[in-house]
Amino acid sequence: MTAVVRIERVEGRVIPLRGLDIDTDRIIPARFLRVITFEGLERHVFEDDIASRAQQGAPHPFAQERFAGTRVLVVNRNFGCGSSREHAPQALQRWGIAAVVGESFSEIFFGNSLAIGLPCVTAAPEDLEWLQARAEQDPSSTVSLDLATATLQAGERRIAVSAPASAIEAFVTGAWDATGLLLEDAAAVKATAARLPYVSGF
Repeated sequence: MTAVVRIERVEGRVIPLRGLDIDTDRIIPARFLRVITFEGLERHVFEDDIASRAQQGAPHPFAQERFAGTRVLVVNRNFGCGSSREHAPQALQRWGIAAVVGESFSEIFFGNSLAIGLPCVTAAPEDLEWLQARAEQDPSSTVSLDLATATLQAGERRIAVSAPASAIEAFVTGAWDATGLLLEDAAAVKATAARLPYVSGF
């Protein structure tokens, strides 16, 4: 039985987050980076934005009950820019996000997301606008992201998405899951460790 986690499809409801250049400090404020583990970060996702929007009487999507339990985050251009904190995708994933669809992503945010099994794919601006509006009008509507075919199905609409071929392959084959790959061949790992004097000699 394989221990590797392969990610070929993500299905679920959508949470729309409008705005350009949403940086990692907004996703998870810097004061929460002092934690020893990532546990509990989901409680602070967009905390400052949520407070600011509440004062303006415009509830942030991540604070709206109608978007609770959503799995696909739809964003705009240059999402995850700013500092290279891995806490940002960790916090989103722990909140419940299983995939992010946007116009473009910061390269470091994309890489950090890949490392934890959080697919980030791009789509055309007009498709993103349609997806966001659809979710705002009907939060119960669902989508299905198929990484193997690079498509997102939303009702009758089939949307082309893209990501580097190496990233798609990593998700579909499970190569992104470094820990799983080690566990899958534990016997080989133990055999190698037994031959290393700085491991077996202690």
